[in-house]
Amino acid sequence: MPDRKQHAARRAVHRVSDPLLRRADRAVGGRGRLRVVLLLALVIALDGADKATVSVNAGALEQVFGIGHTGIGLLVSATSLAGALATLPVGILTDRVNRTRLLSVSIVLWSLAMIAASLAMSYPFLLVARVALGAVTATAGPTLASLVGDFFPASERARFYGYILAGELVGTGAGYVVSSNLAELLSWRVSFAWLAVPGLFLARWFARLPEPRRGGQGDGEEEPAEEANPSARHVVRTARSEPRPERVLREDPREMSAPRAFRYVLRIPTILLMIAASALAYFFFAGVRSFGVLYVTGHYGVSKSTASGLTLVVGVGILAGLMAGARLPDVALRRGHASGRVLVPAVALLAVGPILAVGLVLTSPLAAVPVLTLGAGVLASANPPLDAARLDIVPPGLWGRSEAARTLVRSAAESCAPLLFGYLASHVFGSYGRIGGLEAAFLVCLVPLLAAGLLSLVALRTYPRDVATALESARRPAAEGEKHEGQESGAKEPE
Repeated sequence: MPDRKQHAARRAVHRVSDPLLRRADRAVGGRGRLRVVLLLALVIALDGADKATVSVNAGALEQVFGIGHTGIGLLVSATSLAGALATLPVGILTDRVNRTRLLSVSIVLWSLAMIAASLAMSYPFLLVARVALGAVTATAGPTLASLVGDFFPASERARFYGYILAGELVGTGAGYVVSSNLAELLSWRVSFAWLAVPGLFLARWFARLPEPRRGGQGDGEEEPAEEANPSARHVVRTARSEPRPERVLREDPREMSAPRAFRYVLRIPTILLMIAASALAYFFFAGVRSFGVLYVTGHYGVSKSTASGLTLVVGVGILAGLMAGARLPDVALRRGHASGRVLVPAVALLAVGPILAVGLVLTSPLAAVPVLTLGAGVLASANPPLDAARLDIVPPGLWGRSEAARTLVRSAAESCAPLLFGYLASHVFGSYGRIGGLEAAFLVCLVPLLAAGLLSLVALRTYPRDVATALESARRPAAEGEKHEGQESGAKEPE
């Protein structure tokens, strides 16, 4: 009898899961690609869930360790700062070692740091454990960007980035919902530790993922660099752009020394603009992630579990925004806008501030949630095209170090945000009350989103030429290598 019930249950699961898997296979182009997308998305999900856990337990941590908003801000800021400092060596490793193995080992250390944080008996011990956690999670940014570039063709990267970044949404939602319920039913310690279990499984799965061939050509056959990136060539043709001669590489970028590689990357005009815009956008997001639940429970008068549940509603808007952001640049490019992967984020970042401002000041959750959902979706739509655009303007052999430079600046902004939010709420706007101070801090910190949009507008002018330079840089070493081989073998050069 039990066997019959188990068999019936398995059939019921398969009736639901099999159609979903078939649809997912069709969406990404096969089971192999689906596996890669899921694993990369799960890495981001684990990171998002862990960071959401701090926000969920902010009130409990303040009571247990006798700290205020500033102490919570310091906890988050120190974690982000440690991650920022660790990204530079990680970026170098990403361009030179087996990336899937690097991620697997990092995730094991990640899980151990989560357990250590859950065992903290004092605020200094908790702070040290979280700093260690921040250092090992730094692997995610540079390594994932490099893997996306090598697993997926350039013309599809924005779309696949949308799928992968959805992992952050799922992870953050799980962090809010699961962690808040574990904290209420058991304790904040269990809420911190539970993520170590999926982390260890994820590390094992990543250890079995094969390392992709480097070169930025996706999963296709070996192709010349200029044929492997049709979307970038379309951008160059549409904008009629020429490469910057002085910036074209004439050597294998993977052989460049670390200082020289970072100098090269940071002299790409569009990279500088994108790094600054990304840092400003994540500045606001980090503040919301740290104090969002605390604000919602106080401002709207709902329980912690209800506030966490509302994040699922907002998550629908974020998911829709990610999917829209992954596809709109291609629509813009077909209509003659060469810089579609920059235009879409620029419009989104300029529009999101006023939308979120309205949602923050509304006092009814029924009125505020739709507005905040729209704002969250608009903000999320900027990420897939920006992430894909950064790969377009950097030669493949420098992807890890390029992402490390961006992550360093972005993480520095993230590390400052919670501390500044907490300071503004407690000391600058403290006269408005505990929740009123947070509201004022959120409204003031919408200004960086506007600045990020303005910087993206400037990048519209520099992007096409930087794409042309990256294409020529990827082509030149390969062409010179073929020429050298031909000369060695005595082959005659074509006239």
